[in-house]
Amino acid sequence: MKLLYQAFFWVLPGILNALALISPKIMHFLKGREGLFQSLAKFRNDHPGRLVWVHVASLGEYEQAKPLIAKWKEAKPEYLIVVSFFSPSGYDPAIKKPQPNVDFITYLPLDKKSWAEEFVEILRPELAFFVKYDLWFFHIQALKRRNIPTYLIAASFRPNQIYFAWYGGFFRKILSDLNWIFTQNEESISLLKRYGITHALRAGDTRFDRVSATANAPKELKDIEEWVNNQPTIVVGSAWDEDMSLLIPLINSNSGYKWIIAPHDLDPSPMKKWADQIELESKKYSEWNSTEKNPVLFIDNIGMLSSLYQFAKIAYVGGAFGKGLHNILEPLGFGIPVIFGKVKKLGKFPESVQSQKEGCGFEVSNAQELQGIFEKLNQDDFYEKSASSAQKWVKSNLGAADRIISHILSHPKES
Repeated sequence: MKLLYQAFFWVLPGILNALALISPKIMHFLKGREGLFQSLAKFRNDHPGRLVWVHVASLGEYEQAKPLIAKWKEAKPEYLIVVSFFSPSGYDPAIKKPQPNVDFITYLPLDKKSWAEEFVEILRPELAFFVKYDLWFFHIQALKRRNIPTYLIAASFRPNQIYFAWYGGFFRKILSDLNWIFTQNEESISLLKRYGITHALRAGDTRFDRVSATANAPKELKDIEEWVNNQPTIVVGSAWDEDMSLLIPLINSNSGYKWIIAPHDLDPSPMKKWADQIELESKKYSEWNSTEKNPVLFIDNIGMLSSLYQFAKIAYVGGAFGKGLHNILEPLGFGIPVIFGKVKKLGKFPESVQSQKEGCGFEVSNAQELQGIFEKLNQDDFYEKSASSAQKWVKSNLGAADRIISHILSHPKES
């Protein structure tokens, strides 16, 4: 398996270069990595101090890493923090504005052995953190050869993952070579033990720390606040077409609410189609001012959604009917109930299952079920119980970043 893996990454660059001729996304993926080693070397020459490396796949994993990064900087301010991304969808937004506590942002090279060795040799980290799942064999081997402690945080494992397949011994070695694995839940601990992996600890999901911090200090959005004017408001986050097919009948029959809709894709075509189907007056944020009376507002920009939940009585989070459920913890962090579509792969989104058990998350399959849940949440007793459950659940899960940092600093011999 190792030879096949190595051979795959030998031929992959050539395949990607050929595909880039017809795929702008692949071209962007490759262009972003041009000059990677030179940029990294310049940074290290200019900043030769002690360093922690944090690797994330994309933006969602970066959000999980932020509480850990902040806590590490608080405990060890003398360390530099470098964050690497695999995906342009994470890297591009991150480099557009200053990132607190982060000293340098880079792409991760493809997992070709020589590139992994060069990356780690230039970076010279004292510790490395991988977030959730984006583990690369040769990068981890390069760290191990240099005795650099390497950790996986916010891990959530499922029996159908490649690590636990009959042919998965090569991939399980990646887990075995980590110094410590910090999981989101006890189920992951039990699964790892079945395969002889015992260097693991349930620390929890760092996203709870992140959403709580956002809820405690959301962005000031004075124009939205003026427009909402204390009216009951529904915030729809990361809406896909499948979600809107359920929501549009609900919107049309509930004119007494303000509706804030943040699409997953900023392509104007779906927004126009939805606006044409919505009987209430709607506006796009980029063409709107807070004195207008439209009850429906489309958010056609990036970066506002997590703070928009401060205005919500109820949230609907999209994606479950498509590629995957988006972040339901963001609205729950504000102590509001959240509705979402029927999740196809429950193991990938354990928070969807747990939120339902806690009584603050509600799964729907169709417009009729959505209407039913909406009517229940309009009953004061039911709503108050659900909102209280959201607050209690988030509060009970805080502190994952503290637990991880505390364990690492108090167990240096395990590093």
